[in-house]
Amino acid sequence: MAIKGRGTDQNPHNRFAPRISVVDLDAAQPEAEPRPQTTVRAETARSIISYNDSPDVGFSRSINPYRGCEHGCIYCFARPTHAYLDLSPGLDFETKLIAKTNAPELLRRELGKKGYKPETVVIGSNTDCYQPIEREYRLTRQLLEVFLEHRHPCALITKSQNVCDDVSLLAQLAKEKLVKVYVTVTTLDDDLKRKLEPRAASGRARINTIAQLADAGIPVGVIAAPMIPALNDSDLETILTEAKQAGAESASFILLRLPLELVELFENWLHEHYPLRAEHVMSLIRQSRGGKNYSAEFHTRMRGTGVFAELLDARFRRIVRALHLNEAKSELRCDQFRVPTAQLSMDW
Repeated sequence: MAIKGRGTDQNPHNRFAPRISVVDLDAAQPEAEPRPQTTVRAETARSIISYNDSPDVGFSRSINPYRGCEHGCIYCFARPTHAYLDLSPGLDFETKLIAKTNAPELLRRELGKKGYKPETVVIGSNTDCYQPIEREYRLTRQLLEVFLEHRHPCALITKSQNVCDDVSLLAQLAKEKLVKVYVTVTTLDDDLKRKLEPRAASGRARINTIAQLADAGIPVGVIAAPMIPALNDSDLETILTEAKQAGAESASFILLRLPLELVELFENWLHEHYPLRAEHVMSLIRQSRGGKNYSAEFHTRMRGTGVFAELLDARFRRIVRALHLNEAKSELRCDQFRVPTAQLSMDW
């Protein structure tokens, strides 16, 4: 039974769980549990910038100030990362959140390390940096303040209209060519959005977010993601067209990815909400993944292979050309970087 406002009502064991419990269906059923509440645990992180050398990712450095995400998107490829916390990629992922409260302090420390060389750092590549708890913890804003103070380039990925809370700060960064924002738009169908992304902003609100950012002089791009065969892929052209009209200068798309525990969660969601389409959707996904539910091979994991994936890519390229997207993308500057100076304390 679906839980209102949550992406899933399931909490499967994570892949590292040493023990697995099974419900005895013959036993008396317990009373219905109360609706799960969101809890946030503060974490003192050891480091804050993650480095990667993936050849198909357009950045090599990222920061994720939060673990888990209250948006509850059923398709989120980051769900399996909750297993590293001995939590479930299911309901735990969207209700048991972690805030890296020392993130700004760590960032300033890492920027001040000997030999550090600036390069664009992406905030929110794994979980949304403007999910609802940002309004309380303000970690993303504090990170942006550090980047502005030290003239370091950064980029944001979000599907939240809460990014507009920081529009004046982002405008300052943009004036110095130090920031770009990428807004993820999954669908413009409100009914589908409520099922796919129960606590995220509507598609229309995200288009309006693009407009507000662009009007403030902040370079903004749109990411149509994830594209799910026979579910939301028909929205591709409309999403890019409306994003362009709102002021987006760049565009990209990502085909649905279903790593590890996410496959079972997504399939169960499909049968719950779209039972007549479930088998067709999964069939197209497998056709785009070499017969598997997911393939992690570089260069094809984001786009897929096969007839459906090729047609989707062709559609994307055609609409991008027609809209003149990706023709004049803003370049961020690294030459203004100011190395943080150590503050000396004096004992009198």
